[in-house]
Amino acid sequence: MTVIAVDSASDMDLKMAEELGVTLVPMQIRIGDEDYLDGVDLSHETFYHKLIESADLPQTSQINEYRWSEVFAKLTGDGDTVIAITISSKLSGTYSSAVKAAKAFGGRVLTVDSLNAGPGEHVLVMYAIRLLNEGLPAEEIVLKLNAAKSRIQLLAVLDTLKYLKKGGRISSVAAFTGELLSIKPVISIVKGEVKLIGKAMGSKKGNNLLMQLADRCGGIDFDMPYCLAYSGLSDTYLQKYLADSERLWKGKTDDIPVYMLGSTIGTHVGPGAIAVTFFAKE
Repeated sequence: MTVIAVDSASDMDLKMAEELGVTLVPMQIRIGDEDYLDGVDLSHETFYHKLIESADLPQTSQINEYRWSEVFAKLTGDGDTVIAITISSKLSGTYSSAVKAAKAFGGRVLTVDSLNAGPGEHVLVMYAIRLLNEGLPAEEIVLKLNAAKSRIQLLAVLDTLKYLKKGGRISSVAAFTGELLSIKPVISIVKGEVKLIGKAMGSKKGNNLLMQLADRCGGIDFDMPYCLAYSGLSDTYLQKYLADSERLWKGKTDDIPVYMLGSTIGTHVGPGAIAVTFFAKE
């Protein structure tokens, strides 16, 4: 039997993971003087309440080799094979730790670097679950995941530059100017790294830019997993995006999965961000 393990950078919480039949390996997150297990004893909703109230940016710790070893020992105890899917190796040492831990299990643990995070990692996990349910062997699932992951497109428009400034990713002057001019930065994950790929004046132009970028990469492959996500406690901006981008979805799907971004990306984008994630057409 093959089982899937995934870190909480995929934005899965414990309830969602249990429903999907995967094992969640939570990252540790420190907010102020308190430590939490992401998605286990810290819900996405509680995280955003604390993020807004905290003067300092939350700190997320990678999953180390010892913790992966514990998970792998438990999952392989009955002779199962494990596929471990992680956040991009260019964003965290979590993948490297998983690779090191896997060496002790004689080929019964296979690791996949998603080269993504949040919704991008999420759709790759959903694809893995589909392949597993189709009865494919673990080695073939890993080959297909590695072949498909380069087609993942994660596009997000941010409502505020405040949290990028807090994290030292932009200067205070740039953040102040951006807020003053209502500049909405558009980010993506390119070859495993977060990149600023555009700027828009106001949320409507930001939504239009997301549609243009989706068109530019060849369009959405609706035969593969896709999703929309939002950060914060309100999905108001997301609903506006859905209305503005109707032509992307109308007649192509009756179901658009929507969920709340977790702490891994939420820490850096802050509330009010929206993201669209999909596999580009081949």
